[in-house]
Amino acid sequence: MKLSRTVLASVLALTACGTADTATTPAPGASGALTPIKLQLQWFYQAQFAGYIAAVDQGFYKEQGLDVTLLEGGVDIVPQTVLAQGKADYAIAWVPKALASREQGAGITDVGQIFARSGTYQVAWKDSGITTAADLKGKKVGNWGFGNEFELFAGMTRAGIDPGKDVTLVQQQFDMQALLKKEIDAAQAMSYNEYAQLLEAKNPATGKLYTAGDFAIIDWKTEGSSMLQDAVWANTQKLNDPAYQQQTVKFLTATIKGWAFCRDNPEKCRDLVVAKGSKLGRSHQLWQMNEVSKLVWPAAAGGIGTIDEAAWKQTVEISQTTRNQTGDTVLTRAPEGLAYTNDYIEQAIEQAEAAGVDVEGAGFQPATVTLTEGGA
Repeated sequence: MKLSRTVLASVLALTACGTADTATTPAPGASGALTPIKLQLQWFYQAQFAGYIAAVDQGFYKEQGLDVTLLEGGVDIVPQTVLAQGKADYAIAWVPKALASREQGAGITDVGQIFARSGTYQVAWKDSGITTAADLKGKKVGNWGFGNEFELFAGMTRAGIDPGKDVTLVQQQFDMQALLKKEIDAAQAMSYNEYAQLLEAKNPATGKLYTAGDFAIIDWKTEGSSMLQDAVWANTQKLNDPAYQQQTVKFLTATIKGWAFCRDNPEKCRDLVVAKGSKLGRSHQLWQMNEVSKLVWPAAAGGIGTIDEAAWKQTVEISQTTRNQTGDTVLTRAPEGLAYTNDYIEQAIEQAEAAGVDVEGAGFQPATVTLTEGGA
């Protein structure tokens, strides 16, 4: 869906709920004053968003002439809708969810694919015999819904399992209690969050914490059904405005610096997230910081945030072809218009490199994080 700069300048899109504010964007820092920016996060404050939190704390946005306010997400907040309604300048959202909103009329564009890889697992007990998607047949399978389930459904579909007939689907809470209590056979988990919750729980039989050896992981990256997740989305219509284009490059440049800072200073970023008010503890947030960095670094070819065409196509194909338990797909047709562009992230990468930032992180080595009970 990458369009030329000429086409970029002519793309117009409707927003999800009425027309977004399209007033001319002042050039960042043009008058010496900082330009106020609102970034809508996808979820509550946690290390999933550490790069943005660090970019605020370390002054990287201010260096670019931007005064960025982070808007915390939550269960009832749809970031791409907040963006499309003009209530935020940028938003963080998973690609399939955002594409579904685009199909419904939201005028949004992926301008920076910060997470190059998916972090979604399906986790079962080691002694369950569940090690691949095919093993889920006839099992009680937990999932969160809300558009988080399509990697699971795609994996089952590839394995010849009908999600509507061959498994018992269970609405899962955003924790791992149903698996720990053995109410379900397999649970949905993010590598950086819910999976850690298992390893922070005490095994009543031993009095010690569970270990990775107690569980089996189905990783959708190895099953071939992974989809693109956290991306920076911009307002498509505003991208016609040269000042908003300039602002977007500056925002992405500072964002790159934030994520590189957290790659190189994971404990400092852990502390920033905890200080921001996260309800999850220090060891949990350090685990999360480490695991999130694995999804970002090493960056895709071209540098952090570059949208890989093959990964995009796989996400779109799954969105169009994988059906949920009611027979619905994420998308009914291929995305139209300016669904994504690398134009702004490429300029941001160039500017960040010129400032001495390692934008690829080829030498990144994840740490070994020791979790404590409850993630404290």
